[in-house]
Amino acid sequence: MNAIEVRELTRNYGKLIAVDKVSFQVFEGEIFGFLGPNGAGKTTTINMLCTLLKPTSGKAVLCGHDVQTHRNQVRHCIGLVFQDPTLDEYLTAEQNLRFHAYAYKLPAELREKRITEVLALVDLSDRRKSHVRTFSGGMKRRLEIARGLLHNPKVLFLDEPTLGLDPQTRRHIWNFVLQLRQQQKLTIFLTTHYMDEAENCDRISVIDHGHIIALDTPEKLKDSLGGDVVTMMAEDNDAAARELKEKFNLSPEIQNGHITFSVPRGEVFLPRLIQNFQEPLISIGVHRPTLDDVFIKLTGRAIRDAEMGEKDQMKQMMSMRMRGR
Repeated sequence: MNAIEVRELTRNYGKLIAVDKVSFQVFEGEIFGFLGPNGAGKTTTINMLCTLLKPTSGKAVLCGHDVQTHRNQVRHCIGLVFQDPTLDEYLTAEQNLRFHAYAYKLPAELREKRITEVLALVDLSDRRKSHVRTFSGGMKRRLEIARGLLHNPKVLFLDEPTLGLDPQTRRHIWNFVLQLRQQQKLTIFLTTHYMDEAENCDRISVIDHGHIIALDTPEKLKDSLGGDVVTMMAEDNDAAARELKEKFNLSPEIQNGHITFSVPRGEVFLPRLIQNFQEPLISIGVHRPTLDDVFIKLTGRAIRDAEMGEKDQMKQMMSMRMRGR
């Protein structure tokens, strides 16, 4: 059985179609990356999967439970680690967990046992009676993961789990997540803006403008670019792009003042290009494809490009409704 099954899931806000007939599956035990630029439909999809938002149409099933007709069962089989901190910093670590245990109605005989287990799991046993306001950013994130695991979920949603953390802490959190996946046999549904983190996923789905535009393993997504990525800048980029197309039968793209294109065995192609190219070049380089390259190729922009987010779109739409537009 798949951990998650999504079929033609759709969500409209008036005339705005935020998610348009999205379909995908998440296998049990895999790390599934769900990537997309701001406003692409990512947050809306996740909110529907977590029963926080009702679909307009379509179907989503988590752990065998329909998100519309069996919401409580879905909520008990998932754990959530939100992008924004949701811990009460004036409570201790164990008090935060105990409050969550009450919310999920964990039996009294199981409650303290699970609190002890998850604190040990995230290496915070010695800080269980410390107030959260004394924790570092990485410790808070580990405590939030512990809270998400307290009720023994089968699927853990990690929304930007390392956002705002320093590189060393990010690496530590990911070592922990990968160890956790192996030990607990969890299915992990991940969103991230860090493409190096997305490399940890078994498969990645890219959503843009409410549609799934790619779904495959990281390696196959990178292979789909057709080879190594060459980036160059010429005195006249337009003229250089025409020469690349006419002389080398390439399909270059101009973005942010640079020309990019893909070729097999870039290190062999580059000397031949330089020897035979007429337009004066300012710079040129070659590298193996990355998920950043894939994302730019698929969406036309980097994942960090600033755009109006989905929350802003919703606020704008609600404001227009209130003004009677």
